[in-house]
Amino acid sequence: MPPTDPTRVIVFDTTLRDGEQSPGCSMNLQEKLEMAHQLKNLGVDVIEAGFPIASPGDFESVREIARQIHGPVIAGLARCNAADIDRAAEAVKPSPNPRIHVFLATSAIHREFKLKMGREEIIKRTVEGVKRARDHVADVEFSPEDASRTELDFLAEVVERAVEAGATTLNIPDTVGYAVPEHYAEIIRHLKKTVRGIDKCVLSVHCHNDLGLAVANSLAALKEGARQVECTINGIGERAGNTALEEVVMAMRTRNDHYGLTTGINTQLLCPTSRKLTALTGMQVQRNKAIVGRNAFAHEAGIHQDGMLKNANTYEIMRPDDVGIQKTELVLGKHSGRAALRDRVASMGYTLTDEQLNRVFDAFKKLADAKKEVFDADIETLIEGELHAAEGNRYVWTLAGFTSTAGTGSQTSAAVSLKHRDDPPGRVRRDAAPGNGPIDALFKAISRVTGVEAKVVDYRVRAVTQDIDALGEAHVEIEHGGRRTSGRATSLDVIEASALAYLEVINRVLQQRQRDRLKPTDHVPTNVVPVA
Repeated sequence: MPPTDPTRVIVFDTTLRDGEQSPGCSMNLQEKLEMAHQLKNLGVDVIEAGFPIASPGDFESVREIARQIHGPVIAGLARCNAADIDRAAEAVKPSPNPRIHVFLATSAIHREFKLKMGREEIIKRTVEGVKRARDHVADVEFSPEDASRTELDFLAEVVERAVEAGATTLNIPDTVGYAVPEHYAEIIRHLKKTVRGIDKCVLSVHCHNDLGLAVANSLAALKEGARQVECTINGIGERAGNTALEEVVMAMRTRNDHYGLTTGINTQLLCPTSRKLTALTGMQVQRNKAIVGRNAFAHEAGIHQDGMLKNANTYEIMRPDDVGIQKTELVLGKHSGRAALRDRVASMGYTLTDEQLNRVFDAFKKLADAKKEVFDADIETLIEGELHAAEGNRYVWTLAGFTSTAGTGSQTSAAVSLKHRDDPPGRVRRDAAPGNGPIDALFKAISRVTGVEAKVVDYRVRAVTQDIDALGEAHVEIEHGGRRTSGRATSLDVIEASALAYLEVINRVLQQRQRDRLKPTDHVPTNVVPVA
């Protein structure tokens, strides 16, 4: 019988049957059970647990789910033949709410090439199948496979005979994703108008996504009075997949003003359920997937980020916590603006002047051009660098450029070009040195230019962030004049980061000499030739 609430839509989840048939998405018994428990918690009304005749493993999965998962209806799929139906009945028997879902193709192309049956034989098999299923259970669903390509008059005749035989749910599948919304809605209207007794059944829809219209077609059918929607988590399924549960549910919720429909789904479990399925099957969700994709609540464009900071409704029609996502993410990348960076800086606990923020923003833009995404650790590094800018502005030496060579069986060497603060613009100092590896050679070349000989007592490099184009951070500690001095620097190039870190400690040595009122030694060594 249809739901007593005319606005209530039954959510029929076929992740464990149609979804699991998707290449690469097969699950073993324990994985199916884990997913079934999650679907129950999510609030689905019907779990199609599998196709019991398909294999002993599928039978066991359906039977175990029927034993353990109480609350939702547990359905088993069967073709319209005795062996399939009896096997499905045995599998779902332990459930307090068992259903047998029988199907038979009805389209001309399936009748001719797959089944090699005429119309009368199709009707006869339909009636026999539904009646045999009713002998086992009170809840029987019938699907005329490839309904969207079936002649309307014949489709109506088959469906009417299924109702007479005892079907309680009539599913109208767009098996190959051929329908478009207007076409699919017309099929539902025609059946409601012409099939006697259809008002005693739940009208269901099952759409595939071959043209990317599964959700749109399902919504069109619901608008016309269908009250069960068959779908899968993440839209997995044969070929291009099925109607995505999370999308159709959130469309009804977000546009309740248009559809006026409700479900029993706990939407805050949508994202956790999506991630569980991904973990079980290894089938990744595309980043821009609606509702549960990584980018679904992420914004990078500066104009969007500015709007989001002022009022989230400017660019988000749903709240992330409604679907189980912790918060909106303002992704910092090359399209981001100052407003987003200012907000991120403040959220990280830093206070910068407008001038400092502008300099950090300039450095951020340069980094963003080299990386797909800038992470908080990257931002922190840029901020820390800016906060040391006052000290850095007093640095004697800055790096203008470097080269290094290394390889098996070849001499390792490095050359550096440094700028001295007292030199006129455009002038650099250069020198080169061999070494035991590119870093050692680089440090020796820097020492030759600056005139500061130091003993390196500690040297470390690490990735600041986790991505493949992560910033590299170098830490260098030296001993000079009985004192230890350390420095650190970051760059996408770890050798450059090492040079910058070593140069930082050299500058600190020179600054310390000035503070100690020692004789200045920050002169330009006479053995270095100035180059314009």
